[in-house]
Amino acid sequence: MNLLSREFNLRLHLSFAKKRSVLSTRDMSQLDLTHRPRRNRRTAAIRKLVQENAVTANDLIQPLFVIDGEGEPEAIASMPGQMRWTLPTLIEECKELHTLGINAVALFPKLDTSLKNETGDEALNPETLVLRAVRAVKEAVPELAIITDVALDPYTSHGHDGVFNEAGTDIDNDVTVEKLAAMAVLNAEAGADYVAPSDMMDGRVWAIRDALDAAGLTGTGIMAYSAKFASAYYGPFRDAVGSAKAAGTTLLGKDTYQLNPANRREAMVETELDEIEGADILMVKPAGPYLDIIRDLRENTHLPVAAYQVSGEYAQIHAAAEKGWLDLERCRDESLLAIKRAGADMILTYFAKDVARAGNEGA
Repeated sequence: MNLLSREFNLRLHLSFAKKRSVLSTRDMSQLDLTHRPRRNRRTAAIRKLVQENAVTANDLIQPLFVIDGEGEPEAIASMPGQMRWTLPTLIEECKELHTLGINAVALFPKLDTSLKNETGDEALNPETLVLRAVRAVKEAVPELAIITDVALDPYTSHGHDGVFNEAGTDIDNDVTVEKLAAMAVLNAEAGADYVAPSDMMDGRVWAIRDALDAAGLTGTGIMAYSAKFASAYYGPFRDAVGSAKAAGTTLLGKDTYQLNPANRREAMVETELDEIEGADILMVKPAGPYLDIIRDLRENTHLPVAAYQVSGEYAQIHAAAEKGWLDLERCRDESLLAIKRAGADMILTYFAKDVARAGNEGA
């Protein structure tokens, strides 16, 4: 407790002590109170004046899934309202998002299984799906910031975020990092404003920054998944990108590289390392179950803090609303406000478009 807090508590204690004898002789239907916090909640206008946090379209990043082809998008069953966009429909969606006030999107590809192998080589194809998507969106909506995922799980047949060691017992950190750095350069050359390593390999932020700078791509930022936990909340996302039933992730989890959900201090070690290595934005993922980590990070860095409200968070709110157990819009808004209040400067959320639309309708 700081000095001001102690002084306030002392004053409050003395004030109540002084009035206690008076209250005992008065009509108790009206307390003799100096401090009535409810005054600041009396009307809607007053509540808006004293509101400490708000979520607007400027705070939100819309994740988008991309598939190859020219036809209509595919609905994602486990994520109501979310689609796998073909390139033509992706462009139209990005135009609409920008019109609604969304300033950034994060792109995630879902590849045909024929393009996947043990080492995720398709990630280094200069004409791979996500790179074509970046170029197309940048040409159509140049004002929109684009974030690309730098991880191998959409590209590997086993669904892991890296390349296995020779024994096949774990992900080889350094071999994976080398591949991620090359992948980041291709993403930046295609037009990505931020590359976002989501793999949690040691040293990958430094390697990516070094590779980008060596390629003359000093203006491309790194949004690091700095505290990404081995969470059970990723299920619908893995379904969306086609890695949910991959053999490798079924037999061997991602616990050797993603953070233990029980560890708070370790998360600060990871975020500090990413800052030292050259990250421009630090991210916590998931967001809602890890508000304490967001707050810890906010208090320990001057860099922008991002938080990812993941697919499982989105899906559970929708599922409860479909059952009639929760109010969808109110729970959506409260969940995002909690993330912002914890200290996030920006939020990746599948609710971004709906929130932006609701804000425009209420303006």
